Amino acid sequence: MNGTYENETYDVVVVGGGAAGLSAALVLGRARNRALVVDAGEPRNAPSSHMQGYLSRDGMSPAEFLALGRDEIARYGVELVRDRVTDVTRDGDFTVVLDGGPAVRARRLIVATGLKDEMPDVPGVAERFGRDVLHCPFCHGWEVRDEPFGVLASSVMSVHQALMVSQWSKDVTLFLHRVAEAELSDQDLRRLAAAGVGVVSGEVAELVAEDDRLTGVRLADGSTHARSVVFVAPRPMPQTGLLERLGAEMNETPFGAYPVVDPTGLTTVPGVWAAGNAIGFAEQVVHAASGGYRAAAAIVGDLRMSDLDAAVDG
Repeated sequence: MNGTYENETYDVVVVGGGAAGLSAALVLGRARNRALVVDAGEPRNAPSSHMQGYLSRDGMSPAEFLALGRDEIARYGVELVRDRVTDVTRDGDFTVVLDGGPAVRARRLIVATGLKDEMPDVPGVAERFGRDVLHCPFCHGWEVRDEPFGVLASSVMSVHQALMVSQWSKDVTLFLHRVAEAELSDQDLRRLAAAGVGVVSGEVAELVAEDDRLTGVRLADGSTHARSVVFVAPRPMPQTGLLERLGAEMNETPFGAYPVVDPTGLTTVPGVWAAGNAIGFAEQVVHAASGGYRAAAAIVGDLRMSDLDAAVDG
């Protein structure tokens, strides 16, 4: 980033260049608002070779999807810089501090910084994530349908994951790992039995692969269970530090702390909206794009009314 941005003021700075940020930027550009997208280039779905469930884009690679989005916003004069926002302060407007260059000013702010997935500490999980180690059956279930599934338990909540993935395969085994079978409720056990899900106790030592394909789950006792797909529950790490520094009210959930927002994504900080995985763990690409659109549309109206009121009062 060069010094030509120094002291520049934008109508909106969008922090994050994923589906939510680019969707917001497209709406802002088409509404003739001056917008800047600051993209650190770390999308959550980068490990995946394809994305699913987005009408007309089903099967497209995430990288291609984002490249098309960047081309689209450029047509409307939206600027994009590869950088990271390190701080935001407010003195009327917002001062947005960038890691690789000088600060810029913004009248409104959209935080679309997403989240990071922290993998279970089992050898083979992180290395194979996005290929044959998966977390979302809606994202990848069709592509691996009818394969032998394993589900690596992170907590008793993994029972729900095992029950859900049984929609896509009748051969599912829940590996309790560090969860004791006594922690499962009677209802859990009844549902698992009804779904035909096998339950294996004992700590998982590693995932086994041959010729770069997952072949099994090895337990600490040395036994190996043949599986070709393993579902895991990563620990979500919301990237909401900027919102917290701005004083946004946060809501604690089992999947991390996320900002309290209204239906448009407006946080409790005036002038600051959030979208995508910055507002929730379950926001998939299609939801993120929709959230970015809603936030941007609300900002267009907010800025327009603010300018008209200033003209009247002036």
